[in-house]
Amino acid sequence: MIGMAGMTTPDEIRKRHGSMFAKRLITLVDEKSSKARLVEECCAQGPVEWDAINRLRSRGVIEHVEVQGTTLIMEARLGEGEVRFGPASKDTGGQALKSVIVNDDKVETTWMGLAGASVGVGACLPQAEGVEKVEFLSDEEVGGARAVELKLTTPLRRRLVIGIDDTDTKEKGATWVLGLRLAREIPYGIFLSHKIIQLNPNAPQKTTNCSSTAVSFAVLPGEKDRVVGWARDFISDNTYSKETVMAVFEGLDVPPRLTKFGAEAKETILSTHDAEHAADANKVRLVEITGSRGAIGALAAIGCVDLGLYSAGLPEDFRRT
Repeated sequence: MIGMAGMTTPDEIRKRHGSMFAKRLITLVDEKSSKARLVEECCAQGPVEWDAINRLRSRGVIEHVEVQGTTLIMEARLGEGEVRFGPASKDTGGQALKSVIVNDDKVETTWMGLAGASVGVGACLPQAEGVEKVEFLSDEEVGGARAVELKLTTPLRRRLVIGIDDTDTKEKGATWVLGLRLAREIPYGIFLSHKIIQLNPNAPQKTTNCSSTAVSFAVLPGEKDRVVGWARDFISDNTYSKETVMAVFEGLDVPPRLTKFGAEAKETILSTHDAEHAADANKVRLVEITGSRGAIGALAAIGCVDLGLYSAGLPEDFRRT
């Protein structure tokens, strides 16, 4: 299929261009908010940073990008957008995410590349783990002064966040350790992140550090119940506390009320009633494993999961003296 548009596979791309640098592409979708999050893992930071700037510059459907080491996280809207490479593209090349379309349980993303950047989207990205099908909408040749446009098909996945608290005692255990073990050992989903949430150290019933944990996964539409069930059993088998609770949230955007709850848990003394009310109002499932007191920290972990460094700190850590 050299020199003409058509359908191909990641293996055929690899045979043609040799093994490239994209490691994995995960496409998370939240239809209720008409948003998608694309997680692209690479083997080096340089290509990730260059791709981030160029894809943001070209607009398309990308609204925000973030680089975490060798991983590029792209926030995009569902649908199709206008691509604007700009006048410098003839000399510097460019990349764009033109569209994100949901088709049943698959996600179809359309990419464009110019000049040297055409290698990235035309030869490298199609080889990433997670890509199931490649369809060239242009000539398949890449590099030089060429332009390429292609469609990648990947499985539709959704983000599932599990908050955990009160699994230890003053003598043994650590909630963050149990959370990380869970994330590494669970046989379902793709492990996305592990966060340690610092809570109010003045809480009267804390164990030692007074922190909870959130772990997030990319799950297929039919995997959610298996992930939740496995996590519940794992926590039950490994907790040392009689007050352990797990919170479950699905979606890309944590509701503002939950974020507020998480922030409040760092400064004030909240009750299990507060947690139950906030969870019910924001469609978070609280799962009592051995008790109920852990609901506060488990829900706060959901609220703080997307707050970056703030999740691990206290408000005074971010105030200028």
